[in-house]
Amino acid sequence: MAKRPTNRPQKKLTFIDIVKGNFLNRDEVKIHYKYFMLVFVLMMIMIYSNHLVSQKIEMVNDLKEQTEEYKSRNAYAQSRLIKVKLESELGKEMVQDSLLSLENHPHKLLIKLDSTDGGSK
Repeated sequence: MAKRPTNRPQKKLTFIDIVKGNFLNRDEVKIHYKYFMLVFVLMMIMIYSNHLVSQKIEMVNDLKEQTEEYKSRNAYAQSRLIKVKLESELGKEMVQDSLLSLENHPHKLLIKLDSTDGGSK
């Protein structure tokens, strides 16, 4: 004799059953466990790929910060190089004109006048 499926009425699924995990013991789940395993594996793959993407984004942000720092260093080095080239070119021209470079830089003199109208008040 073949087994006859028993069509006993299933207990209604409640929120507490879902929280406790009792829904996994139901007959419908036992029949379709392969699909549930497939969904579980796909969810784990999705979580792992999102984790990898977030790691890549962090790495890209770090590299962007480094490139900005290197760009600023490069700009500073180029400005210093231009300044050094100008100083050397000026030095060469001064030697050609038989001029010497100053050891001390000149001072700026400020003269304050008390009044401009000649002292009449």
